Amino acid sequence: MSPEWLKDTVFYEIYPQSFQDSNGDGVGDLPGIIRRLDYICGLGCNALWINPCFDSPFKDAGYDVRDYKKVAPRYGTNEDLCRLFAEAHRRGVRVLLDLVPGHTSDQHPWFKASARAEENEYSGRYIWTGSAFESIEGKPYISGMTDRDGAYMLNFFASQPSLNYGWLRRDKPWMSAPDSPEALATREGMKDVMRFWLDLGCDGFRVDMADYLVKNDDESRSATSAVWRDVREMLDREYPEAALVSEWSAPRLAINRAGFHMDFYLDHWHNGYNTLLRDYETEGGDHSYFRKDGGGDIRRFLRDYLPKYLETRDRGYISMITCNHDTPRPARTLSPDELKLAYAFLLTMPGVPFLYYGDEIGMRYLDVPTKEGGYQRTGSRTPMQWDAGKNMGFSEAAEEQLYLPYDHSPDAPCVAEQEADPSSLLSVTKSLTALRRRYEDLQADAEFAVIRAEADPPFVYRRGTDHGAPVLCGAGGRRGCFPLKKTPGSDKLRV
Repeated sequence: MSPEWLKDTVFYEIYPQSFQDSNGDGVGDLPGIIRRLDYICGLGCNALWINPCFDSPFKDAGYDVRDYKKVAPRYGTNEDLCRLFAEAHRRGVRVLLDLVPGHTSDQHPWFKASARAEENEYSGRYIWTGSAFESIEGKPYISGMTDRDGAYMLNFFASQPSLNYGWLRRDKPWMSAPDSPEALATREGMKDVMRFWLDLGCDGFRVDMADYLVKNDDESRSATSAVWRDVREMLDREYPEAALVSEWSAPRLAINRAGFHMDFYLDHWHNGYNTLLRDYETEGGDHSYFRKDGGGDIRRFLRDYLPKYLETRDRGYISMITCNHDTPRPARTLSPDELKLAYAFLLTMPGVPFLYYGDEIGMRYLDVPTKEGGYQRTGSRTPMQWDAGKNMGFSEAAEEQLYLPYDHSPDAPCVAEQEADPSSLLSVTKSLTALRRRYEDLQADAEFAVIRAEADPPFVYRRGTDHGAPVLCGAGGRRGCFPLKKTPGSDKLRV
């Protein structure tokens, strides 16, 4: 079972570098997030996901962790994070941290110890071949950079050595089994990290690259799933209210097999989610469903989504996103009116939705140089636009000191302007989150049924059951999302 609090939750994802700078150094920080908690509550979000805030050399924006138990000084201190937990909880807001279990920075003490020539307790914490001249076939690796006679495997960038959870299929003597002492030590080390933050007030974790722990795993990720089931057993026993959401985008595996409470429905080329907002990477133009002139077909979404939903609805939640730190912002191609309709859909569907900071005002995807390993993702990581003041309210630093440039367009959206406009995207987003949290029939586990799904709009679906106030929603064309009530003494529905 999933924690009960997830049922009416709307998450807000914060990229901490870019949300609010409190000390004038040009980089967002934890005190800045605390300062904006009332805004987040007013938006209608009652949970946060904070991208990695741990100590790091920031070669991959914090996804290269140097110390899992220490807040990066650019963001503040461990005490600041504990204060954020306390202030959020005082407002009824939960906080998830970003857990990176598959790799660390090459500056992490575990890796430095593992790279020593002499054997020690961390020698098996990472994946090493038996010789500096022995490669890892089909996998990225580095050799000749350490005193240890071996090549070490990478998970992603060159600065991210892969932690050792074992290999399911093994044909080399240096390949550990998933139940080997060294692989189990890695697993226990990660559980220790989780306990550390849960004991301090964290409410759970978003798990980075959750499907890529055990190497040479089978197609169903059976060995990696076994690792996460073991973690889930620990949470159920020791922290039953803690929640896990996976970066996997395969809910039948992540939820049913691995035991995650939620799995992200990510923007993968031509999956159902991609056809809704970002179907512009194909020949013949943009056919995104929520683009008014795109000619999109909702059935493309349903063919992918419905089987996943039906197979997982009693076990966990599929989490739809407006965007995330790896994905082009939806305002890259959609107008404010198109975004209103898209958000009406995302915030009335089953599962637990995630709103990316700035999407509620339609922040744009910017063409900016890469920063900290962002590359094409950097354009979705720019500073939050609060008002028309200096640096749009993000920071009092000199503009050249900012972590990334903000949108200098004369019509750049900002919170202050949209809060004064009842028809703005921000105001509509607030009304949608309020609607979702008010009606149980719009929340995570309420029933979902398709009423009309044809090549032409509208797409019409029903949330809820006869025991409550049914909700009928339409998307596409000029249709919006409407709560419907029964006429007294009648079975008919009325707006």
